[in-house]
Amino acid sequence: MISQTEKKHYTTDEYLTLEEKATEKHEYRDGEIVFMTGGTTNHNQIALNFCRKFPLTIKNQDYYIYINDVRLWIAQYRVYTYPDVMVIKGKPIYEGTGTINVTNPLIIVEILSKSTQDYDRTDKFTYYRSIPEFQEYILIDQYRFYVAQYVKQEDEKWLFNDYQGEEAVLKLASDDFEISFQDLYERVDFQLEEKSEN
Repeated sequence: MISQTEKKHYTTDEYLTLEEKATEKHEYRDGEIVFMTGGTTNHNQIALNFCRKFPLTIKNQDYYIYINDVRLWIAQYRVYTYPDVMVIKGKPIYEGTGTINVTNPLIIVEILSKSTQDYDRTDKFTYYRSIPEFQEYILIDQYRFYVAQYVKQEDEKWLFNDYQGEEAVLKLASDDFEISFQDLYERVDFQLEEKSEN
């Protein structure tokens, strides 16, 4: 479960200093530091499968894809977080002087777990939607063949699609990319995951 550190309020500088020395990852939410639970083998495998299939160049446009350890700064809500996968079109825009904190993902992918799925679908999505460059949100279930997709429309509303079943194919709207569920869920053992969380 997600647990909090002892102090009630931290500045961003205090958080970044603590996070640099920490052996585990934490999210920063406008003064609050929240411990991030570790991922399972299925969680990690799905993220790797998506990244492995995503091309770095589509129609002569450069993309950068980051997994797990690159931190995202969301200025409007004063949030630092670590999305499972981020795709940036063009060059990353950094917050601060280093190359740890980016600000401009086009696509964010989260692998849902029982402990974080409600947060990923609600508050976290609210934070993400404040990013001007953000166009597509992909939520991948690690317990069954299911993906939820949210695509930003011209009127700032978000279109919802879902894909389910072993024969499904996820098609991104932001770019000319698709991945079959057979590739996305390659080497994922649903039965093993159910045992590990019971």
